[in-house]
Amino acid sequence: MIQEIVNYALGIDLYELLGLIFGLLAVWYLIKESILTWPAGILYVLVSFVVFWQIKLYGDLLLHVIFLALNIYGWYFWIYGNKNNSDTLPITVYGWYQNLIILALSILGIFGFGLFLSNIHLIWPHIPEAALPYWDSTTSILSVTGIWLMTKKKLENWYYWFVVDVLACGIYFYKGIYFYSILYGVYIVMAVMGYLAWKKSPNLQLKS
Repeated sequence: MIQEIVNYALGIDLYELLGLIFGLLAVWYLIKESILTWPAGILYVLVSFVVFWQIKLYGDLLLHVIFLALNIYGWYFWIYGNKNNSDTLPITVYGWYQNLIILALSILGIFGFGLFLSNIHLIWPHIPEAALPYWDSTTSILSVTGIWLMTKKKLENWYYWFVVDVLACGIYFYKGIYFYSILYGVYIVMAVMGYLAWKKSPNLQLKS
């Protein structure tokens, strides 16, 4: 297995390498609460379009279309959405009721999108059958939730990213795109780092 990974690394696709670089930069800047997380995220999305089309993970492909829009929105909101008129948008948290609604909507989205992906080859016959539709749906929907919380600079975004990173690490390894698997393995560690860093941030406010 190690030799297989080494051989893969030596012949890595350019798009996967760029995705690895921009993906790591986006999360690192997020941990640091830097506005640069958004342009790095946009570049990551653009190169990921090609990767996911090649391996037939259509849920991830559609997800990254949404990611592109949310990265643009997040960039805007972090600059202009600060009601306190300070230089840095504060980190806030939702109440338990709001978090329960977000979780419930995410679960409904997972089952709905999973059903869609399971039948996508029937809806559009020219598209091959989707790989791992419900696992793909889970990472897709939870990622949308995570990035939405991220645009609002909510502490809870790290919970969703941790779950996504664990699942995606396994999925990408199974599909044979080892550098993306490694990337998400690093993301697991960085999600923990990000949560701890935001918990200690002077910008943290316990109320929205």
